Parts: sequence; structure tokens; C-alpha cells
Amino acid sequence: MRHLQMKKQMSLIIKQNSCYFFCFVYVMFVPCAYKALTISIFLGGKMKKLVVLTGAGVSAESGISTFRDNGGLWDNYDPQQVASIEGWYKNPGLMLDFYNIRRHELEGVRPNDAHRAIASLQDNFNVNVITQNVDNLHERAGSSNVLHLHGELTKVRPENCCNEEDGFSEKTVFDIGYSEVHLGDKAPNGHQLRPHIVWFGEPVPKIEKAIDIVSDADILLIVGTSLSVYPAAGLYRYASLDTPIYLIDPSQVNVRDSRIQHIMAKATDGMKIFQEKIGQ
Repeated sequence: MRHLQMKKQMSLIIKQNSCYFFCFVYVMFVPCAYKALTISIFLGGKMKKLVVLTGAGVSAESGISTFRDNGGLWDNYDPQQVASIEGWYKNPGLMLDFYNIRRHELEGVRPNDAHRAIASLQDNFNVNVITQNVDNLHERAGSSNVLHLHGELTKVRPENCCNEEDGFSEKTVFDIGYSEVHLGDKAPNGHQLRPHIVWFGEPVPKIEKAIDIVSDADILLIVGTSLSVYPAAGLYRYASLDTPIYLIDPSQVNVRDSRIQHIMAKATDGMKIFQEKIGQ
């Protein structure tokens, strides 16, 4: 009788500790690429939600000019002429030429180590990238879930669509790759094509979706932005009070929030430090 009771107790102990033993074996012996996926499935299939908010500093190391830094695009162009809805009304040809040049530049650059490091986070986390950049370098580096707040350089739409009247529907938006668009190039509905870019003076239609994503984050990572361009600059405020926030930027950032851990480095170096901090 006593022998039977001891056998039952041992069986219970094995069952209670099997989860810990399983995790130990995988952590010690299974390659990194499979660890998080297998363990997350075993524990209910839930990976932590990591949201990455990126700005021009991420793509600068690929050779794409920033807008506001010294030597940036705004040193050579008036933003009201090439990046505002008023500029489009006044001189659409100038704006089309400006974005044709940007598209050609994008074709000649490649994702850098920061883009690739951000994409690699998908191995261990449920990752959403929210970017202020209009380039496609996150996608080309392998990131799957990318939300472009300010539009996409390789896409165009009719000038009378994707606005408040049609609920910002993107049904008429299409990708032209790195091709040029000129005055007289019409959409199927007969209207002039324009870049699928959010200009000064226009709403940011995806900001609400971005807020929802940030609100649900377990970890928030901000890379390559000085948090000075609104409304994107205020997104971090929607993170839960217990959500850790990491900010990678080589300069001092005038933001006071006890949750923020500032990694003072450029994007590629800062991503290495971040990955060490989270044990990736």
C-alpha cells in the first residue's frame, strides 16, 4: 500500500515538473531559430508583442537622405513646395519630379543591418513595425507586418481618391515599383496620378490603427526618430504603464518618461545593444 502511494506521488511530481524539464531541454539543446517558436506553442502559442516605431535614422545608414538633419532634404528643397498638399495644387509637375528622384534613389540602396536586425526579431516575438519612412527597406529586409504612417514611395493613386470622402480606401492604390510618374499620367478613373504619400496639410489616416497596435504592446522599441514629428511622436504615450520602452537614437531626445531606456547610438549599433538586452 505504501509502495503504491509513493508511486502516485512520484507520478504527480513528474507531471508537475515536465513543463520545466521540457523548457530546459529546448533552451540548452535546440537551435535559437526554433526555441521561441516551439516553447511558445507548448505554452499556449503566445509570443510577446514587440512594436517597433522607426524613423529616418534607420534608413539613413542605407544612404537615404533624412529630411530635417543638417544636409538633409529640407536644406535643398522647400517642404511647402514638394511635401504639402498646397504645393501639389500649385505645381504638381515639380512634386512629381521630386518623388521620381526619390524613387530612383530608393532603387539603388539596400536594407542595412538595422533593418535586418529588426526583421530578425520575428524569430522570438510577434512583431509589428510602424514606420514614418516611405521607403520599402523594412519589407525588403524581411519584416512581415509593416504599417506605413506617411505612405509608400513606390505606390501611386488617383488624386481624387483615398481621402475623407471615400474613407481613405486604398482600393485604387497600386505599386509602380521605381517607375516615373508625369503630368498627364492618368488612373483608370481618368484622374491624374499622384504619389501615395501623406503630405503636410493632409490627415494621417493610419494613426488610429497605430495607436491600437502600440496600446497592445508588451515591449516598445523606437529607432531612428527624435520624436519631433507629430502625430507619430506621441504614439509612445499610448503604451501601457508597465510596457518597457527602448529608444535608439545617437542624440539627446527631449522626452521625459521613466519607462524609456535611451540607447545613445546609431540604428545599426543600437540594435546590437538592444538585442543583447533582450537576450536575443
